[in-house]
Amino acid sequence: MWMQVFAMPEAVLRLFPDVGASHFLSKLPDYFGEYIGLTGARVDGATMVTCGLATHFVFSKDFPLLERALSSVDSSNASDILSVINKYAQKSNRKEEELHKRLKSINRCFSRQTVEGILHSLEKELLDNSAEKWITDAVSDMKSASPTSLKIFLRSIREGRGQTIEQCLAHREYTIFCNIVRRKITNDYYEGSRAIFFDKDKKPKVQT
Repeated sequence: MWMQVFAMPEAVLRLFPDVGASHFLSKLPDYFGEYIGLTGARVDGATMVTCGLATHFVFSKDFPLLERALSSVDSSNASDILSVINKYAQKSNRKEEELHKRLKSINRCFSRQTVEGILHSLEKELLDNSAEKWITDAVSDMKSASPTSLKIFLRSIREGRGQTIEQCLAHREYTIFCNIVRRKITNDYYEGSRAIFFDKDKKPKVQT
């Protein structure tokens, strides 16, 4: 996967991380998936590889070289293609160390059973680690999101851990989304879209 930054910011729109997120985010280390889905945190390329969201990390400046090298491969054999990609792929032990360090706090907070419990744990964590900007951002992002959207995603990812991608997509996420666009659950999605895409006041009024 070639991406510089990854994020699931659906909660900002008052929706919820879908498109199979309850499946693939649930496969990340420990409760890192809950952290990404509930906060919309941006993850850089090196961290994506470290946590399993991506297979390779290539610097932007090397993309043209990699593209030319791949276009010259006269084979459909996966090992031949991978050998070319590996020549340009980067490794970051520093990112791995940072992730493992952050996971300790993430697991303490995002393993809670409720959104309220997660927020309470984050705020407590903030008192002990006030210098950790990611904790401050996590609290702020969750408080600015739709409470309904957060609760939907938390339950969705917890159920997704024991389901196939087909079950996550067709049996749950699609059904939830249909009910949201029909306004059977909440009007938060339409209000979020209004505030961000149309009026652009970035001040959605959400139900609590």
